[in-house]
Amino acid sequence: MSESRDEAAATTFFAQTIGNNGWPDKVVIDKSGANLAGRDNMNVELILVGWYWLIEVLQVKYLNNVIEQDHRFIKKLTRPMLGFKSFASAQATIAGIETAHMIRQG
Repeated sequence: MSESRDEAAATTFFAQTIGNNGWPDKVVIDKSGANLAGRDNMNVELILVGWYWLIEVLQVKYLNNVIEQDHRFIKKLTRPMLGFKSFASAQATIAGIETAHMIRQG
């Protein structure tokens, strides 16, 4: 994604995410070696703290394609809207569109 996408950046990302959401049991990432190295650093920290439940990883080669494919419907609906005036209105509108789409998908 950027020039600074390396092991240190991935470790920082995992640390921030864990700080906000807690320790995950499983992480789904793309095939980037930096992400795997960052996850390994988090597992080393877990062992040092005395936690023996390591973070399991599931690597998907084309993870971004799967995510983009799911958002294709939302993009199709929001593109003709000519933009939003505020972040709050965009957030509410997109959340509603995603919810309706998930209900339709089951």
